[in-house]
Amino acid sequence: MKRAIFFFLLAFLGLTATYSQGMKWTKSYQDYFDQYQDAAIEQMQRHGIPASITLAQGVLETGAGSSELARKANNHFGIKCNGWTGRKAYHDDDASQECFRAYDSVSQSYEDHSLFLVNSKRYASLFQLKPTDYKGWAKGLKACGYATSPTYATKLIEIIELYNLHQFDDPSGIVRTKPQQNLPPTTVQPVAAPAMRKVFFFNNNYYVLAHKGETYQSLADEVGVSYKKLAKYNEKDKYSVLSEGEIVWLEKKQKCAPKEYLGFEHVVAPGESVYSIAQKYGIRLKNIYKINNLPPDCPIRVGDRLALR
Repeated sequence: MKRAIFFFLLAFLGLTATYSQGMKWTKSYQDYFDQYQDAAIEQMQRHGIPASITLAQGVLETGAGSSELARKANNHFGIKCNGWTGRKAYHDDDASQECFRAYDSVSQSYEDHSLFLVNSKRYASLFQLKPTDYKGWAKGLKACGYATSPTYATKLIEIIELYNLHQFDDPSGIVRTKPQQNLPPTTVQPVAAPAMRKVFFFNNNYYVLAHKGETYQSLADEVGVSYKKLAKYNEKDKYSVLSEGEIVWLEKKQKCAPKEYLGFEHVVAPGESVYSIAQKYGIRLKNIYKINNLPPDCPIRVGDRLALR
């Protein structure tokens, strides 16, 4: 996955996402935002449409890029032909085999979506809103007839707030180009309830904190990653029962700690193991041994110092 801006970070960094009771974080949605956030920001800078709105519409219209229109026609916004002279695709929507615009690339779809809004009198009132008023844009799109679903505006707002997409609606256009690293995960206090679970970022990876008694199977549906992959990423048995606050990485761990840890050594504390240290820093277990020139399963003692890269 290409990494870019991380959309929801830790509370003490002031970037915690607002979580909706009706929607849960999924990896497929996050992957979509990671892949297309640059395109949305570019459109905001060129045409004044909030990047959060563009991203939320794109992910909702395409099912995170999985829809037939997205895959076969690069159409990420469900825009129908309506006088379109370019390539066309036919797809069942409100009626059978309706005509939709087809594009040579996703970037063309993003540009045409912007022009579709900019050049239509129907949506002119939206451009009177403040660029940070994503709620106004969401409600305005529904009121102006962009979609027929009565919950369209609500869904857009939920997505934007869940993934903290509104942080991209910066009128100055100044946006970070790298995810901001968090402190090691064990400094974070576990959250109180599954409905409010936060997703964190460290060492170019995402993680959540488990609740007592959870399993990889019970987490799989929530985070959109199969329980077998979760277990593999975390180097544990797929049927393991997790403890309160246990770190669960959502992608394969890295070979070493971030570059900021060059020269840093972790001092082994009581109760720690090589595995728990590997989990703390998001490093594959075998690489901890390799970095420190230790044979596999070599025991460690309190006070030992382990390099992380």
